[in-house]
Amino acid sequence: MSEQESFSVARLIAEAARVLSEAGVPEVRREAMSLVGYVVGRDRTFLIAHPETLLSVSDVLRLRELVERRAMGEPLQYITGHQEFYGLDFEVTPDVLIPRPETELLVETALELLGEEEMPQPVCDVGTGSGCIPIALLHERPLMRAVGLDISLRALSVAARNAERLGVRERITLIASDCFDALAGRRSRFTMIVSNPPYVAEDALAGLQREVRDYEPRVALTPGADGLSLIRRLLSDSPPILERGGHLLMEIGFDQNEAVRQLIDESMWQLLDIHKDLQGIPRTVALRKK
Repeated sequence: MSEQESFSVARLIAEAARVLSEAGVPEVRREAMSLVGYVVGRDRTFLIAHPETLLSVSDVLRLRELVERRAMGEPLQYITGHQEFYGLDFEVTPDVLIPRPETELLVETALELLGEEEMPQPVCDVGTGSGCIPIALLHERPLMRAVGLDISLRALSVAARNAERLGVRERITLIASDCFDALAGRRSRFTMIVSNPPYVAEDALAGLQREVRDYEPRVALTPGADGLSLIRRLLSDSPPILERGGHLLMEIGFDQNEAVRQLIDESMWQLLDIHKDLQGIPRTVALRKK
């Protein structure tokens, strides 16, 4: 085999898959194809149809550098800078949590509870990160307006770029805030509050996948202690800024179902459901303000 032949798409996918497999990365062929496709600017269909395509020496060197980063545990999404969520392409950086498929359940639940849009419905997202939740909602509801809160200025910059690129920047206000603190005195009222808050218990961090534990922003993963402090704040601080009959939706951890149920003040909230994700795990808490 000539050196040139070793630069073909097929050979480089095989090489990358081997390196990733030795490093313990799951789904190595899919990840290898994603990295090769990212370097050459082509999708999976092209790579499958044209395995003989040759990469330049500079592209091969770049690919091998990216494969090494992935083998060390850096998430693919941070390497490529992209993640799909609710059918939209979001920019992601190490300053924001990588959007998860299970969080799409929160968007689906929100759209169902909001119903058909007949008038503007203000929505607040707490811990907005990349902005994936409110931007997905705004994309589905042309009259809606949203506020995205996050304690991280860098995360808000990512959310602003996503909102601009996806055409909803004029309908979302992004505010630096620790939970609702920055809304004090603003007389804000919302139809719905949504949140995928940090909920990992501090002593569970060590057991997370290295891609999550070592690379995703800790402030977006855990609030410390039992992981429920932000959930407690959402339950206690949402009512004054939520319209009567308004909804609070929260994503929770795989083992927090019963603990969260115990935190709900039944004089303030009607628990509509705790929706299960595709793996059957209770994931999205849906509440209505009484």
